[in-house]
Amino acid sequence: MKKKLKIQNHSDVSPSRRSFLKTLWVILGIAAAGEFIAVIIAFLSRRKPESNSGKTGNILEAGHVDRFPLNSVTANIQGRFYLCRMSDGGFIALSSKCTHLGCTVPWNDKEKRFACPCHGSSFDIAGSVVTSPAPRPLDIYPVHIENNIVKVDTGMSIKRDKFIREQLVYAKKEKI
Repeated sequence: MKKKLKIQNHSDVSPSRRSFLKTLWVILGIAAAGEFIAVIIAFLSRRKPESNSGKTGNILEAGHVDRFPLNSVTANIQGRFYLCRMSDGGFIALSSKCTHLGCTVPWNDKEKRFACPCHGSSFDIAGSVVTSPAPRPLDIYPVHIENNIVKVDTGMSIKRDKFIREQLVYAKKEKI
């Protein structure tokens, strides 16, 4: 008597390597599609910043006039601006965002200019474009000086095409 040996097929016992990889690729594809959809939804549902035109109320006290030496730049991290005091004593508050793509522009004291690390734009102490690709000067914030205290209204940024002397604010000389 011959005994028939039953040969077990490996595909009956466990999935083949090919079907395992196929299942793995389907799962990874679904995960990638899900991530892609999540990114699109997050992008489309992101709130756009409200326009600051005519809006006031974010007034920050930068400090006493004497605290800022002539021809100096002082960063205000809370307000995200630089308070610049020109050599003639005038003040201007410059936005810390490049007008090209919005990168933060640090002040380089050695070169006496703001240098954008993203695409190489640079600006002088008044915020005027020194090297492109920035299309226009840095935005400014209104500056007010009351009782020799410099105040900056960060609730209203002002876009400008060029620097003009009227953008500077001066402390009033006290009468003796």
